[in-house]
Amino acid sequence: MTSKNKIVVTGGSGRFAQSLKKINSKYKFIYPSKRTLNITNQNSIKSFLKKIKPKSVLHLAALSRPMALHNTDIGKSISLNIIGTSNLVKVCSELNIKLIYFSTSYVYQGKKGNYKEDDPVLPWNNYAWSKLGGECAVQMYKNSLILRVSMTEKPFIHKKAFANVKLNFLFHDELVKILIKILDKKGIINVGGPTKTVYDFAKKYNSKVKKIFIKKKSPYNFPLNPYMNLSKLKKIIK
Repeated sequence: MTSKNKIVVTGGSGRFAQSLKKINSKYKFIYPSKRTLNITNQNSIKSFLKKIKPKSVLHLAALSRPMALHNTDIGKSISLNIIGTSNLVKVCSELNIKLIYFSTSYVYQGKKGNYKEDDPVLPWNNYAWSKLGGECAVQMYKNSLILRVSMTEKPFIHKKAFANVKLNFLFHDELVKILIKILDKKGIINVGGPTKTVYDFAKKYNSKVKKIFIKKKSPYNFPLNPYMNLSKLKKIIK
């Protein structure tokens, strides 16, 4: 296997990576453990990448759930999502290795909807701020791809779903099929499924899911229209 086919994956024990491991492709995905490749340690990153000599690094490792943790332990959020990503950018730029970064659709403000890749961003929670912090470093490196993703795990795990919040949810196994088609691209790409309310998405797979609604002064810090414009993605994968 030549270096042109090798892609090192951070976060190989995570939920999305489990779906990625099931697919056959022309790429050779390599899943180092946290001990083998520690994103908080530049020497660890550099040592492993020099040894493997991959074409790309697919950066999935991140602190995500529970969302409240990004408020109660901002140090951990910053260390993993911002500093860890910045460390990868530094090493990848030094070794001329492409970096593919999983960001989130939550970097958009979520008020007007239909957000394109070049629209202004304004995160609405600390998780999204931490992911945008990682984006800032990645955007400084031109040999990179940022994917603003709207994904969830299968089956839909919640008993209730918002009936007035529009998103572009995709299940992990659906996203994997798209990912394989866009790994060679650069820049920023919105990645998700058809625009639906969370409830409409969920009820297709769980008929018992109950409706809930975001209201003014709601305890849920969730915007109503964080859905993205996917025209760029559709042109690539058509």
